[in-house]
Amino acid sequence: RAHVNDVTPWRRRSLLSLAAAAFSAEQRFTLFSSHPDSLRSLNVFRGSSLFVLHRLGEGPASAALAMAEDEDLMPSLSSDQTRSSSELAPPEGLCWGSVLSCLLLACSYVGSLYIWKSDLPRDHPSVIKRRFTSVLVVSALSPVFVWAWKEFTGIQTGPSLLALMGIRFEGLVPAVILPLLLTMVLFLGPLIQLAMDCPWGFIDGIKVAVDPRFWALCASDMRWLRNQVVAPLTEELVFRACMLPMLVPCAGPPTAIFTCPLFFGVAHFHHVIELLRFRQGTISGIFLSAVFQFSYTAVFGAYTAFIFLRTGHLVGPVLCHSFCNYMGFPAVSTALEHPHRLTVLSFYVLGVLLFLILLFPMTDPLFYGSPTPVCTLTSTLGSLCS
Repeated sequence: RAHVNDVTPWRRRSLLSLAAAAFSAEQRFTLFSSHPDSLRSLNVFRGSSLFVLHRLGEGPASAALAMAEDEDLMPSLSSDQTRSSSELAPPEGLCWGSVLSCLLLACSYVGSLYIWKSDLPRDHPSVIKRRFTSVLVVSALSPVFVWAWKEFTGIQTGPSLLALMGIRFEGLVPAVILPLLLTMVLFLGPLIQLAMDCPWGFIDGIKVAVDPRFWALCASDMRWLRNQVVAPLTEELVFRACMLPMLVPCAGPPTAIFTCPLFFGVAHFHHVIELLRFRQGTISGIFLSAVFQFSYTAVFGAYTAFIFLRTGHLVGPVLCHSFCNYMGFPAVSTALEHPHRLTVLSFYVLGVLLFLILLFPMTDPLFYGSPTPVCTLTSTLGSLCS
């Protein structure tokens, strides 16, 4: 300040540029922070710059002119911020398009099960085979729904359509192993209970698992194929791989995780129709069963949606779905009556605790290629995507 009047032209121009930066910094700064300490420091800087302008005998107009001349050195942050915000702003009608697309996809999937008229129950082999055909056709056409949604809403995506749907090679090996292992940890109690009650020894179980005749026998069973192969593959493809890319840009990852299972849970209400049709229980019992199944499938759907979002792969949710179909809902009542009740219940609790501890570490996107493709559809990477 003591020598501010005795400056060279070059220094004078530099001081003017500095003052110009101070005049525009307040407007720019509020785009990023409103912390009182930060604004207080900004005011001190701005006050010092006004003092410089006063001693130089210049006004704000000179500072503005100097800033215009130094545009290459000091680009406008506010214009960049505005442009970035406009790029991330969701297109008009995005949410309506996303929800309607998901609803249409869910109705198409469930409706395909009833295009075949038959008086036979759902577990009859001929009924299962016909439903295989219709469900596989809808599943094969499901990427068209995502493509049409993308064209209708104008969403610009970096990853390819297949990558958004979890069909990619990056991080494939961890995606096969870690989510399934995590799900097995959750079912630690039922697995220990099953091992205690199984008449086979461990070596006998390994021999059966590697015997091709065992798998040939399974493949010939239509119910096994439905529960362990076709249902997990088609349901995860339709209700996770296709719906999540449409819901994430509209609702964000956390909301999408809990919205997507609602379509999945409602889709299982069609079982009520068949139970009532074949009078398999009382009306109140059937509806209570339907409510329980909706709740269970909704929670499970949120879990597999979480896995899909974190890993960016379809294979993990499919394997977890198949495993859970095999295990069924944990038989807690049977565990309470087990001869080794204390041991079994201890493993139930241990499994849940380990699952909660390992949930985020074992699904860390760094294992699968961060950020995962579906996470690139959101403007902010929250804890679910990082």
